[in-house]
Amino acid sequence: MTQQTTSETTTDESGGPPELALTVDELAARAGITVRTVRFYSTRGLLPPPAIGPRRVGRYGHEHLSRLALIEELQHQGMTLAAIERYLRHLPQDISAHDLAIHRALVASWVPDSAEEATREQLERRMGRELSEEDLDRLAAMGVLVRTEAPGVFRVESGLLHLGVRLLDVPISLDGIVAARTVMLEHTRSAARELSRLFREEVWDPSREDEPGPERVARTKSLSAHMQPLVVQALVTAFQRSMKEELRSWLGDGREAQEPG
Repeated sequence: MTQQTTSETTTDESGGPPELALTVDELAARAGITVRTVRFYSTRGLLPPPAIGPRRVGRYGHEHLSRLALIEELQHQGMTLAAIERYLRHLPQDISAHDLAIHRALVASWVPDSAEEATREQLERRMGRELSEEDLDRLAAMGVLVRTEAPGVFRVESGLLHLGVRLLDVPISLDGIVAARTVMLEHTRSAARELSRLFREEVWDPSREDEPGPERVARTKSLSAHMQPLVVQALVTAFQRSMKEELRSWLGDGREAQEPG
């Protein structure tokens, strides 16, 4: 039987996805960890305090889920708890769930793929909601999951799961999701090809042509590993700025509304 959830939501006046109001048990289930771990992170200052709701019950939101997802990725990267604490201390106090998700994407970009199998019931527990067939189709279109031959079992890209949950509430059609993913894949692959070409032309040292093949490959792989995080950060920053410019051009910067008619 499908698990029912009791989490509360509040309407986002900006028209975005509704805000979450999760209990600590619901937060732990959504994050795939134990309540004890949530409380431990809280005592170490890794999680901000929850909002206090009716009956003095703590309520957690998107920013808590995003922070837990970031902590998980940093752990996958091999960072100790002390190192994670230092990392999080350098983040702005009022950082949003959106910006936390970007940090997580940057960390996850050079962490090995973490696909795993999950049943529909396990997915619903992690997501804190029932999943309709349309929801599953949308998650598949985003690349979050792939249906396996076993009924009700999915191959899930855990690094994208948190993003997929947020996108389920975005009012965009399935065709729109497929089109957007196609555009992103096409242009990111094109950028990767061009950057790889530039990398080869600039880094491949003609004066070392006599270097044994395996050593050249090892040296190039080592340099590429150091460059990848920098390239990813540069691409994300450039994309954010480009999106802001496009939205400003499309929607205006608000000054038009202040001018007399």
